[in-house]
Order: sequence, then structure tokens, then C-alpha cells
Amino acid sequence: MKELMLGNKAFARGLYEAGCAVVSSYPGTPSTEVTEEAAKFDDIYCEWAPNEKVAMEVAFGAALAGKRSFCGMKHVGLNVAADPLYTLSYTGVNAGLVICVADDAGMHSSQNEQDSRHHAIASKVPMLEPSDSAEALFFAKEAFKLSEEYDTPVIIKMCTRVAHSQSIVETSEREEVTKSYEKNISKYVMMPGNAIKRHPFVEERTKKLTELAEDCVFNKVEMGSDELGIITHSTSYQYVKEVYGDKVSILKLGMVNPLPVNLIKDFASKVKKLVVVEELDPIIENHCKSLGLNVNGKDLLPITGEFSQNLIAASLGEEVSPSVKLDENLPVRPPVMCAGCPHRGLFYTLAKNKITVLGDIGCYTLGAVAPLFAIETTLCMGASVSSIHGFNKVLSKESENKTVAVIGDSTFMHSGMTGLANIAYNQSNSTVIILDNSITGMTGHQQNPTTGYNIKGDPAGKIDLEALCHALGFERVRVVDPYDLKACDEVIKEELSVDAPSVIISRRPCALLKTVKHPGPISVDQNKCVGCKMCMKIGCPAISIKDGKAVIDQTQCVGCNVCTQLCKVGAICPNAKEV
Repeated sequence: MKELMLGNKAFARGLYEAGCAVVSSYPGTPSTEVTEEAAKFDDIYCEWAPNEKVAMEVAFGAALAGKRSFCGMKHVGLNVAADPLYTLSYTGVNAGLVICVADDAGMHSSQNEQDSRHHAIASKVPMLEPSDSAEALFFAKEAFKLSEEYDTPVIIKMCTRVAHSQSIVETSEREEVTKSYEKNISKYVMMPGNAIKRHPFVEERTKKLTELAEDCVFNKVEMGSDELGIITHSTSYQYVKEVYGDKVSILKLGMVNPLPVNLIKDFASKVKKLVVVEELDPIIENHCKSLGLNVNGKDLLPITGEFSQNLIAASLGEEVSPSVKLDENLPVRPPVMCAGCPHRGLFYTLAKNKITVLGDIGCYTLGAVAPLFAIETTLCMGASVSSIHGFNKVLSKESENKTVAVIGDSTFMHSGMTGLANIAYNQSNSTVIILDNSITGMTGHQQNPTTGYNIKGDPAGKIDLEALCHALGFERVRVVDPYDLKACDEVIKEELSVDAPSVIISRRPCALLKTVKHPGPISVDQNKCVGCKMCMKIGCPAISIKDGKAVIDQTQCVGCNVCTQLCKVGAICPNAKEV
């Protein structure tokens, strides 16, 4: 049956049809929906793991036991999972193991713009790269076969455009696959004496995979004019086709590691000019140059950012399509925390007290933007907790009383616990604030180990953050409601004044959760409002100034009442009427 599917949904369908039995992932845009869609199939056990390293190790265990398994993550998540990945290359698998990594060229929702092909090359693991939804489904199924035939995990590299665009796919029935587990210490116990014997296997496997790349279903040649030959991959292939159609010759690479040799040389010999069109790093281009080929690539095309049809056309000297413009100029919508966001009151308090805030990865990173400007660093998952320890060890005791780290509940479970243990163990007077909004917010409301629910919304094990922090060695653990500005101010000042490490848990569910009931919008008494703009200091998108007076958008306001605590003249209250 044919169906229009998002790339991520098609990938999940491929997992189902291939007989995948276990899925363990950590949510990360643009990879999240693969696991969410897989969870809709009753034949697949799915879970959110605390982080990507755990997810990959769970997938390894399932594959070892004899069932096809999968783990998914975004590009920075593969950094976290690199530890098991590089050794998985040595151990190989039993049943097939497929890994999805979704890159984010253009950094639509990421802190860097890395190219995951480097991980495949360095770990010597094969990588496939689909260019549309149909290939996402097909490559997922073929990857399991490749995994089992060559005794290797297989990485499928998605990207934002393939993950979140739609194209036609053809579905088929599920295939059940089971392998028997056999004890094999020399293969699976990677102590030095065994690992040194597995390395030659990895190198020999790479040779065999390179031979496969010369003639396989993943790589294809489309011959057109011999004037120009383009080697490309992923969405860049789609853009090239839109710019040139059938006018040029194209070598589309669906297996991007290892890369073929003779296939590329043969293609190059048939064209007068050779160009590589690839997003981010010049991996294919450098491979071509190592083969002695005269090729253009990053001398014509950018090494940063996401490509488009017009960018490729302009870079290669072709006609650029005219842009379609709206008749009216729409106002720019700056990034901002949602109306009623529980983080707003806490960040306002930190900013008001001129406290240095070391931040982390999550929707609360928006505390760094106007008008709060509260967060001063964001590095990677869990870094705020580890960084504040180093920060406070270097600076004076006075700095300890003016510095905090903030981290979300999901991010804390991902990689904040070890940093917190380090603070307790090596004793810095650091205050860590866990922003517990009862969900993984930034990636679209996925459950995590602190929420008490699993990926399907069923009751699950729930970690008690207060008990966990005490167990990690913290005597001082406080809980505060971020909607209560006075309480936030008092607790933060108290904990920063104490000569001991401490944790503050700022607890209030995300305002967008379906289970959260709000009291309803509040409004402004225009007769009392003096236009002081104090209510604007929290940066709530529901509040604006019109004709010198505050106005509250009734369609956005949830009635959190944080702004009422800022109004010195009592113009904002639940029963006030805007006149």
C-alpha cells in the first residue's frame, strides 16, 4: 500500500517491517519522531532511556540476546553514545543493530553543526544516508540485513529535511527475525587480549564493505550530459535534481561510509567536470581528491549551513528561481519562553539579584535572551553542574555566593547526576537549581525517569529528585514554586549565603501540558495602570504596551499571576477589566 509519510515515520515503519523488537532512544530534534512512531506498533518494545549512551547499550543487549534492535538520537547525542559505539564496532552484533543519528545543518534546534559522518569513519562502522521517506523505510530494512551479514552495527544518518519532509512510501508486511544467543567470551568481552584480536576483523570488514559499496542498492548512477558530473547525497541530491533535472550526470551515494573507489573513478572518467555537492564537511570531496581526481566542492559551495535549490544554483552558476514573497512584511517573532512558563519567575529572580547563571540544554536556555539575559553559558547536556564546580573552585568565596547552575529535570537525569556527585565529593560551595517542569519540554513533551510515566503514557518507575540529591551527598535540598517570586527570592538568597553545597528544585509543570489546568487569563485595569512597564521585565509574550498602558492578550495568558506580583499599583489582578 502506498502512503504519504514523514521521513521519521517512514523510518519507524521500516523498523517495524524489518522485525525490530526493541527500541531505546533519547529524544532529540530532528530524530524524536522515529521512536514516537515506532512506539505505535505493539510488536515493538519502545522506551525513552535516560541518555543516548544507555540507549545504545540497551540496543546492544537486545541484539546480543537475538532480537533486532534500534536506538535513535540527534547528532550531539552520538557524542554521548560514542563510548559504546566505538567498541561495538569491535564486538559486532548477533541480531541486527541499527542506529539513527539525525544531523541538524543550519542548527535549527542545536548547539553546534557537526557532521556525524566523522563518527562513522572513526568508529569504522558503515553509514547509510537516505534522501527521502521511501529510502528511509528501505534503508532501515536493508540496514538490519547489512548488520547481520557483516557483523556490525549500522548507522543511518538522517537530517532535518529528510526527517521532517513527506514523500510517498510503499509499505509491506512485518518479518520476524530471531537469532539464538551463544556465549562467546573472545568476541564480546573487550579486554585488551580479546580486543586486539578483533581489530583485524574490523579492518577486513571495512575492505568487504568497500567492495560492497562499488555495486550496491544504496549507490546509483544517473547518466545525463557528460559536460558536468555531480557526486552528491541526502537532500543535496534532491536539490541537484530540482536545479538540473536530467541535464547532468549524477552519482548519488546512499552508503557514505565506506565510500567506493572504482565506482567514483569510473563516474569521473565519463564527465568533463566533476563537482561534489555535500552539506557541511568535505568528506566525499576529500575522498575524491585522495583518489587523484580533479574535483570542485567547497571552493564553490559553503562549508556551513543548510543547502537549498537556489544556493546550489547560485554557487554553480545556474539560474536562480525568483523568490515568492508575501505582500506584507510580517513581524519577526523572537525566541521566547511560553506564556505561563514556570521558568520565567525563577530567571527573573536570578536576573534581579544579578546572579551569574551557568545554563544547560533545554527550553530554559531561552533564559539567556531579552529581557531576562539571565543565563551566561550553555555548553552541552549536564555541563552546567560540572562547570559551576570548576567556576567556584577558581574564583573567590564571594563568587560562590553569586553563582548558580540551572538544569532541567530530563537533562539532569541525562547527565547531571555525575556532576552533582562531583560537587558533593570534592566539596565546592555550589548551588544547583533543578528546573523540574515534569516533562522533557524542548523536544515536544516526552516522558523521562522523573515523571512516573513511560513512552506510552503508562505508569512507570519514578525517581524522587529530593531523595536522589540527598543520596548523592547533599544535606541541603529545597523545593520552591517558581510562580511565587517572594519564595524564590528568599530561598535563593538563603542557599547562596550558606557555606555548603545545595540543591534547589524549582517545581511547576510545563504550562503546555494537557494535564495542567490553568485558572484562566487575567487582565489590566487601565484606570490604575501607570505605564511603568514593570510587568514587561519578565518577558511574557502575553503582555504588551498599547497607548502607554499594559495590555494582556487573553488568548495567550494562562493566569500564572507572576506579573501581578510585579505591579506596584495593583492594576493587574484576576478580576480586573481592561477598559
